[in-house]
Amino acid sequence: MKTEDFWYVVAESRELEPGVVLARKVLGEWLAVFRDDRGKPAALRDRCMHRAGRLSKGTVADGCLRCPYHGWTYDRDAQVVAVPAERENFQQTKGRRGQSFATMEQDGFVYVRLSAEPAVELPPFKMPHYGEAGFKTVRLQNRFRNNVTNCAENFIDIPHTVFVHPGIFRKPRGQELTAKVVRTQGQVHAEYLGETSNLGWFSWFLNPKSKAIKHTDSFYMPNVTSVTYEFGPRRIFVITSQSVPAADDETLVYTDLTFDYGFFNFIAPLLVRWQSQKVIDQDLVALASQMEVIEKYGSDFSNTAVDVIHVFVESIRTALSEDQDPRALPDREVTVRFYV
Repeated sequence: MKTEDFWYVVAESRELEPGVVLARKVLGEWLAVFRDDRGKPAALRDRCMHRAGRLSKGTVADGCLRCPYHGWTYDRDAQVVAVPAERENFQQTKGRRGQSFATMEQDGFVYVRLSAEPAVELPPFKMPHYGEAGFKTVRLQNRFRNNVTNCAENFIDIPHTVFVHPGIFRKPRGQELTAKVVRTQGQVHAEYLGETSNLGWFSWFLNPKSKAIKHTDSFYMPNVTSVTYEFGPRRIFVITSQSVPAADDETLVYTDLTFDYGFFNFIAPLLVRWQSQKVIDQDLVALASQMEVIEKYGSDFSNTAVDVIHVFVESIRTALSEDQDPRALPDREVTVRFYV
């Protein structure tokens, strides 16, 4: 199993309008993404085989992609279907074919898979409650200067929140929490016990009666994190992030903030968007700083028992980097106590 075997988000469906070409980068591969004549997403290597023009700077004509340099035109399978300089002498041949990639659309996202023959056929991650009756979703995009592993760990890391997001999302209170952390089948799940409040500026809205919170953090190979808070009936908040590896030090993160707050669903989106982006802005700075230090001194981290969720995520990411199937890792379960 390789990282290329998985599906990665390259755009929101709403971004890929007919006639639009988007330039994207996944695992270092340059992509030109557009819709064909049936409205289906297509992805080609962002390179014209003629004189290396950037196809993403071209135009869509009749569902095909035309290079801006000499007008060579490609269909969704990267087959050259027109060469303007040849006019009526043009003949379509197998030798004039670039590189295309598999695409699909799900939950308002456009996905690309780089591998033509994946070791295992795995579907894209299903976004929790997306489009379900009673739920609202706010969708954000942010580009982090760091790798997927460090981004994913940050998104499901509680201890950093009291230092990076003081006030807006938790305050240092020395509150004791217990976490049961499980690694299984290429996934990591942490269930937190003893949490009742300390959720930042909007605790009064999220959990006004400080009831016991059902809080779980999860990681799904190769790049998805999902954080769920349940405060009671019609009081559910889910934060799901797909961290797309553009390069070794660049990750494009698509974050869904999905919630059911009953009557408040109508007014909550603006509040949710504002606070969540404020938190992400702080993480952008923290992760960029971390990457600077890693580039100078390396990533030899010093772990404690509290960092078990990081260790489990890294074991899965390491297995993938070595072309191994993380599902073959032995199941592990650890219970830890920590303070925030």
